[in-house]
Amino acid sequence: MVDKISSWKYAEDFAGETEAMRVARLRADELGVECVTAATGAALAVLAASLGAKTIVEAGTGCGVSGLWLLSASPSAVLATIDTEPDRQNAAKTAFADAKIAANRTRVIAGRASEVMSNMADGGYDLVFLDADRETLEEQVAEAIRLVRKGGAIAIAHALWRDRVPDPALRDDSTAILRDVLKTLKTNEDFAVSLTATGDGLLIAVKRA
Repeated sequence: MVDKISSWKYAEDFAGETEAMRVARLRADELGVECVTAATGAALAVLAASLGAKTIVEAGTGCGVSGLWLLSASPSAVLATIDTEPDRQNAAKTAFADAKIAANRTRVIAGRASEVMSNMADGGYDLVFLDADRETLEEQVAEAIRLVRKGGAIAIAHALWRDRVPDPALRDDSTAILRDVLKTLKTNEDFAVSLTATGDGLLIAVKRA
């Protein structure tokens, strides 16, 4: 019998992070901000690279760890990242500067993700990554579906939500919202969808060309 826990741990520890990523993660710990795992970040970088992503939207800047991973996929990628917390945005800006990311490759936008995304262009983005508040996730997904181009992708972090989503007995609001979102994308014929156990769960939905 394969030890799935050991395999998951091995996969989680497989990806290596740059010094800028490690420092950004330490800064996040100091601020009490949860970051994506290195394995999740690596999966996002692979996704962005496979798409040849030039235009990326991130809902939930955090302290810049996921942004660094997304930007690592290509030197020509540009990231628009959204958050409501100024201290997190300042930390992310520092992380981008530490990594010597050119200023014209990032737009750090203050506001609620769903509201900011509603003002973005239809089909104008290669990749939309969602890691903001759970309460408005359904609205974020609706906007992401509109924003992503054909052949582009939507990625959602924490898709298994502390391993609560698989347990039908758990029906708190956050868990129920994630279940509904997963079902919405799974049954949307315009998307090819995959759900993995990477990190706290990572859903990837590619818009069919």
